[in-house]
Amino acid sequence: MSKNNRRNKIRTEFRKNHQGRRRTTDLTRRFQQDKLEDGALPNRERLSGKGELTRHRTIIGCQNLDAEDGLSVDLEFDDPTLLQGIVVRVHGLECVVQLEDGQEFRCAVRQLLKSLSTDQRHVVATGDRVVFRQQGCDQGIILGVHRRHGVLSRTSKGRRHILVTNVDLVIIVASASEPGLKPHLIDRFLVTAEHAQLEPLIVINKADLVDATELQPLLGVYARLGYRTLMTSASRGWNIDMLRRFIQNRQSVVTGQSGVGKSSLLNSIEHGLGLRVQPVSCDNFKGKHTTTTAELLSLACGGYIVDTPGIRQLELWDITAAETAGLFRELRPYVNHCRFPDCTHIHEVGCAVLEAVADGRIDPRRYNSYVHLIEEPYADI
Repeated sequence: MSKNNRRNKIRTEFRKNHQGRRRTTDLTRRFQQDKLEDGALPNRERLSGKGELTRHRTIIGCQNLDAEDGLSVDLEFDDPTLLQGIVVRVHGLECVVQLEDGQEFRCAVRQLLKSLSTDQRHVVATGDRVVFRQQGCDQGIILGVHRRHGVLSRTSKGRRHILVTNVDLVIIVASASEPGLKPHLIDRFLVTAEHAQLEPLIVINKADLVDATELQPLLGVYARLGYRTLMTSASRGWNIDMLRRFIQNRQSVVTGQSGVGKSSLLNSIEHGLGLRVQPVSCDNFKGKHTTTTAELLSLACGGYIVDTPGIRQLELWDITAAETAGLFRELRPYVNHCRFPDCTHIHEVGCAVLEAVADGRIDPRRYNSYVHLIEEPYADI
C-alpha cells in the first residue's frame, strides 16, 4: 500500500459498555479463588461505572476538531458495498435511513459509535448523513456519521440533545393565541440559532385569532434587528405561499412549543403529508405532544424540512453567561464598552448595556429576556 493510500489510524477514548458498576479489585471473588494471605488485602475497592472513559482503542479515521459537530472522530471506510443515506427519523434505538431514490432502511447503530467519547444523548440524529451496511431486505447497521453542519441543540438531563443536523434555516413558530404568544421562548430560539450560525425565520401562526395590530410592535422590534418575520394562519391559508417560497430549495427545521400549529403549517405547505394534528387543551390552552420525534420531510418545491416535537423548556447548550449577551444582536455593540471586563450587564455601575436600555436604544422587553435567560436558564417558558 502506497503512502498516499494509507489509512489514518488514531488512538481514541471509549466508554465502558458493561451495565452497572463493578468492583475492579473484585475482593470477594479473589478471596474465594486465591484465599488472600495476611497483608495482601487492598486498602480499598474502586468502583468503575458505565460511561467512564477508561478504555482506549486504535481505529481507522481522523480526529474531528469541530466542537459544534458533536463527534470526536470521523471514521473512514473503503468498502464499496456500503450504502449512504440520510436519517429521516429516530425511534429509540432504531433509525430510519433513506436513500436518494426514496428507499428506506430500518437501522441499528454500531456499538463502536455508541462507545466513542461523546457528550450527546444519542450519537445519531435526524438529518445525519450516514454510512451503513445493508442486512436483509430493509434493515441495516449504521457504521459511521459524516461530518455535520447546521446543528441545532439544547440541553436535556445535563447532556447535549441534538434536535436536528445539516440544516441552514430555523423556522421559529409561535402562536398569536391558543396557546398565547411567548416572546421569551422566541428569544431563546433566536439565541440558539445565532450560536449555531443558522438563519432564523420568525412565524406567528394563528394570526386570525387576534387583531393584527396587536402583533405589530413585537414584530417591529424583530424586524429592526434584521430578523425576518411572517404572520400566518394555517386554517385560513394566510401567507402559506410566501412561507413556501421561504423554504424552497432549503434545508429547514421547524420548531416551537406544543400546540402552535407546526404540523398544520406543514400540511398546508405540502399537500399530502397528512401529519397528525390535535386541538389545544380546552382547560389551559396548552398544546399536546402530537409530533413525538423529529421527522425529515422531502418537499415538492425542493429541499427538505424537519418537523420537531413541541417543547415547553429550552435550556441552551454549551453557551456561557459571558457569551449570551453577544448573541443578542442589539446588546452586541455595547458589551465591550462596559467599565468591567466581567460585566454581567445586570447590575454593574458603568455598564454600557444598562445605559443603552435606559436611553431607549435597547428594547426593555428584549433586555428582560436576556436577564431571564441568565438568571433562570432552566425555567419553563
